[in-house]
Amino acid sequence: MRIPVLFFILTFSLPFTACTIHRIDIQQGNVITTDMVDELKIGMTKRQVRFVMGTPMLQDPFHPQRWDYIFTLQPGDTRKITESVRVTVYFKQDELIKIDKEGI
Repeated sequence: MRIPVLFFILTFSLPFTACTIHRIDIQQGNVITTDMVDELKIGMTKRQVRFVMGTPMLQDPFHPQRWDYIFTLQPGDTRKITESVRVTVYFKQDELIKIDKEGI
């Protein structure tokens, strides 16, 4: 009587021991490298900045002369953002006048 019960428990509990929750890494925004930021120079046009950095993550319609590039990384094994990079570029008409870097 004990063997069928033991066999039943082992048979039905074994598949559940392999079940784990897998969380994927979450990347959001533009991938920003130090090489990309180093290529930015005061006096570049909007077109040149877009070629180097890509399309900005945020383009505020109320501040069209400011572009924000944001990148965050949240690994699946932790639930905290471990990497956060933000680059904000400012233009006067069509010319780059200021670069703010945060997290690089």
